[in-house]
Amino acid sequence: MITSTSNPQVKNLQQLLKKAKLRNEQDVFLAEGLKMFQEAPKERIQKVYISKTLYRETGTGFLRGMEAEVLSDHVFAAVSDTKTPQGILCVLKQYHHTLDNMMKKDAPHLLLLEDLQDPGNLGTIMRTAEGAGVDGVILNRTSVDLYNPKVIRATMGSVYRMPFLYVEELAEVLPLLKQRGIRTYAAHLKGKNCYDQEDYRTGCAFLIGNEGNGLSGELSRRADTWVRIPMHGKLESLNAAVAASILMYEVCRQRR
Repeated sequence: MITSTSNPQVKNLQQLLKKAKLRNEQDVFLAEGLKMFQEAPKERIQKVYISKTLYRETGTGFLRGMEAEVLSDHVFAAVSDTKTPQGILCVLKQYHHTLDNMMKKDAPHLLLLEDLQDPGNLGTIMRTAEGAGVDGVILNRTSVDLYNPKVIRATMGSVYRMPFLYVEELAEVLPLLKQRGIRTYAAHLKGKNCYDQEDYRTGCAFLIGNEGNGLSGELSRRADTWVRIPMHGKLESLNAAVAASILMYEVCRQRR
């Protein structure tokens, strides 16, 4: 049992929680909680840590045949990202998806996110994307890190199943989409048509912008079509995750 926060493993876990650069250097990410552990692909799990209390109450029968390092409760709290830890944390290999794999289907359904900053928004979008049958989520480098523990928690396990890819600039992806016959739609306040007036039964990709500023002018101009979500009252726009969800499920509806 590890009983000191000075332990090298504990110090490394604390740094992995905070630093995207270190996560990328070690090519790993952390997932905390029983659900995240149970849904994690076994072949991607590198290390499992459990708290003394969880070990004492449940033993190791739930560990799917894997070994775990036991941490004293105060040490586990020091490596947890939650206020009330469930007592289990795993270190997993990062994913390396490709654009080609996202576009394998005859009519790919993609989502492009520009400068998204809120971890909860990204996690919700990943979870909804899985539910709506999206083939891939593409983000630019200045968006929030998907391996941020808060994002991982908000995905509710979808990070294990929803392909995603970071690129330097989303604009560099658009010509590749066009070559594959994938039409791009910018969610924009000045969209001529409402989102449900377009035909998404062929390949399509939605462009979603930053929570505060929306899409950049450059990326908006490169989109094939601008679409808007109609607003009542005094609202100008919706939360990025809500807007993305509406658009993704419209594709899902049309393709049923």
